Amino acid sequence: MDKKYLRVYNDIVSQIESGIYEPTSMLPSEKNLINHYQVSRDTVRKALSMLEQHGYIQKTKGKGSFVLDINKLNFPVSGVVSFKEITERSGRNAKTTVELLEKQIPRESIRKNLELNAEEPVWKIVRSRTIDGEKVILDKDYVVCKYVDHLTEEACQDSLYEYIEGELGLKVAYANKEITVQMATDEDRKYLDLKNFDMVAVVRSYTYLVDTSLFQYTESRHRPDKFIFVDFARR
Repeated sequence: MDKKYLRVYNDIVSQIESGIYEPTSMLPSEKNLINHYQVSRDTVRKALSMLEQHGYIQKTKGKGSFVLDINKLNFPVSGVVSFKEITERSGRNAKTTVELLEKQIPRESIRKNLELNAEEPVWKIVRSRTIDGEKVILDKDYVVCKYVDHLTEEACQDSLYEYIEGELGLKVAYANKEITVQMATDEDRKYLDLKNFDMVAVVRSYTYLVDTSLFQYTESRHRPDKFIFVDFARR
């Protein structure tokens, strides 16, 4: 059985992991790889497909193969953890920018998500998250005002959950989450450093207090090369 593609795959992996091919850089073209490794086009394509499957590259039609950042940040699916907690645990250089904070009567779709009547206000919070110098997350939060009646930009910039639990004495208990992949929007392009990506990973969260009150709906939009969503499962 021909295993030449594994030799090509392993050699390119070694170069990515050692930093010879840096994140966002392009691999040599298929033609150049064929000539360099003295193998067939089929062998190179098998190696590239394997690299893509294992999260080392993203193949873009008509452009080539872009190297992904292999030092991704793990986001727990099953836990209710703040951005501040995740980045402090990982030791990454992180920053939150509050793009919008306002009290409003939400549109119908948000009212339905939060099970509100037509006149109940929410806090709308839009925050961009910078990790290692790149804006890679756009968080859009809707927090019900009857549970959180006062909110400051400082609290949103530091940690919303620390403020809610520490200052207001509420207890965040659990969340239901949905994960999808969507085409990037104009808003994503405005606030994120999307580079060559035209898709984002979207996590929708419905978060509850310990008394089972639904107090927050969040849409968290992630540049796909920077994150791994992890969970623990037991049979």
